[in-house]
Amino acid sequence: MFHRRTIRSIYLIWVIYLKMFVKIIIVISLILGATCNDTKAEGDPEVVDRPILITPHRIDLIREYSSIHYGGVIENIIPGAIVVHWTASNSCESTYDYFYPEETRDEEMRSCGKLNVASHYLVDRDGTIYQLTPDNLLNRHAIGLNWCAIGIENVGGVNDKEDLTDEQLAANEIIIRHLIKKYPTIKYVFGHYQQEYAKTVGIWRENIPDYFAEKPDPGPVFMSKVYFAIRDLPIVGFPVSY
Repeated sequence: MFHRRTIRSIYLIWVIYLKMFVKIIIVISLILGATCNDTKAEGDPEVVDRPILITPHRIDLIREYSSIHYGGVIENIIPGAIVVHWTASNSCESTYDYFYPEETRDEEMRSCGKLNVASHYLVDRDGTIYQLTPDNLLNRHAIGLNWCAIGIENVGGVNDKEDLTDEQLAANEIIIRHLIKKYPTIKYVFGHYQQEYAKTVGIWRENIPDYFAEKPDPGPVFMSKVYFAIRDLPIVGFPVSY
């Protein structure tokens, strides 16, 4: 009888410890899972890959554009800045369709290179992030800065109205944080309308005299919010100039 009770006691103790061990494993798994998810959210933003047309012809147009404006062939950039834009359109689809062709249809622009305008990222009103080209491909999105700048376009700004959404603000913060972590060479973040300040820090390059366009995008309200959101990052911003 004593022997049977001893065996039964040992068995019950073993079962209790086994259950405790299983619970501990489950808790550890949940903690590790949460940590992995947090790391992924921080390091790998949710981006929809939606490339515009990039063929050898577009590469030739990029090379042509860089030769005209920078005096040398540049196909891939070393990112040194991020320029934030708005599209002046409320349609993500029409913006994508406008960027898609390799050659611009604008005759005035063609006189300074046939490369079509485009941006690396396009952010819809609901905060959906689309990547249109690789980060390091030279795009035509900001005069004087294309040789070193990654462009983020935000759907909105019709008639220069500062109407970009909170969802777009959050998306821009995600993109900027991701890019700063990925490219330590990026030192500047600014809105397209702040391009005059870019001339003062040595990142403005343009071979064609008087080739310049005043821009209102994305406005001081939005850029103030962007700067506040990324205030902990090691970047240089410019006065928002209300």
